[in-house]
Parts: sequence; C-alpha cells; structure tokens
Amino acid sequence: MKINTAEFIVSNSVVSKCPQDRIPEYAFIGRSNVGKSSLINMLTNHKNLAKTSSRPGKTQLINHFKINNNWFLVDLPGYGYARVSKKTKEIFQKFITDYFEKREQLVCAFVLIDIRHEAQKIDIEFINYLGEAGVPFCIIFTKADKISKGKTEQHVAAYRKALLANNWEEMPQHFVTSSLDAVGRDEVLNYIDSVNQEIFSNDDFV
Repeated sequence: MKINTAEFIVSNSVVSKCPQDRIPEYAFIGRSNVGKSSLINMLTNHKNLAKTSSRPGKTQLINHFKINNNWFLVDLPGYGYARVSKKTKEIFQKFITDYFEKREQLVCAFVLIDIRHEAQKIDIEFINYLGEAGVPFCIIFTKADKISKGKTEQHVAAYRKALLANNWEEMPQHFVTSSLDAVGRDEVLNYIDSVNQEIFSNDDFV
C-alpha cells in the first residue's frame, strides 16, 4: 500500500463523537513509551503526523487520522504507566474500553509491544482482554533495531509461550518493526490493504 494522504481529523474522549464516516478503522495501542508515535509516523511516512515525546503517557485522547481518504488510523492512549493522576488514568482507561466495545468501524487493533523486553504481564493481560471482548487484533513488536535478531526471536517465542499458557491456541498475527529503519512497514501496510480490499469487495461498510 502506498500512503498518498494522511490527515489529522479530530481528538476526543467520547466514542459517540468519533467520526461517523463508514470506513474501516485500525487502532494502535500499547504501553506508554512503546514507540507508538514513531511507528505511526514511520508507517504513514509523515515525520510529525503523531506527536512524539520523551514524556511517557502524552497521548490521552482518541486521535483520528484519515489515510488515503478511505480508512482511519486511530492513535489511542497507552495502558499501564503514565505520568497522570489516578483519576485521569481511570477516565481514559474507561474510554479505551468504550472505544473497543462500542466502535462499529473498528476492524483491527494493533497492540504494540517493546521487543526489547521479555513477556510482560500487563501486555498479556491486555491481549487477553481483547480476546475476551472479541476484538480482532494483531501484535506489533517495536524497536527491533535495539536488540539482535536472535534476541528478537527469543522474546517473540516467550510471548508465544505465555499466550499458549493463557489458553490461546496459537500466536496471533504479529509483525516485527523498527521505526528507525522502516523494518516491517510494508508488512503492516500490506496487511491493512488486504483487509480493506476484502471489506470493500463485500460492501461491509455500505
């Protein structure tokens, strides 16, 4: 897939106020400081589309970006650590679950995981939540340039083992990426393109 246009549309914290366009949405979410903004900028080939920051937890709203005028990329607040008050965290965690459970246009969530670390409990718990809620999702491992290929394979295998231990029959669809050198960009975009083609050919959003 070639990204011709990428445009910021709206930020909000109420699912009912999200864009009403009947086009597919792909949501990106992960722990704070997982490299989400850098990944979004890399995928869209727009250097400053998503705002990057050295301060974890900066994204605290549902951010919609319209891509090629026919699908939305949705940037969601991170789960886990964020330098915000407990009350604020409870609020945005609530609208995260509202988004996943109420947003009809959502066709796939991408769960971002920092490949540098071994399987983290909070990531496994969030993946289990999506499975229990019936939300279609894939896993994107980020920051692959930070560790060796062997260590990358080892950590992916650790996640596979952890998920199988949590009653998953198999490892969900996953991608290994690096925002620094665009590793995995074509694979993620081609996956989105294939899902979009199937949706549009079946008139699922008419």
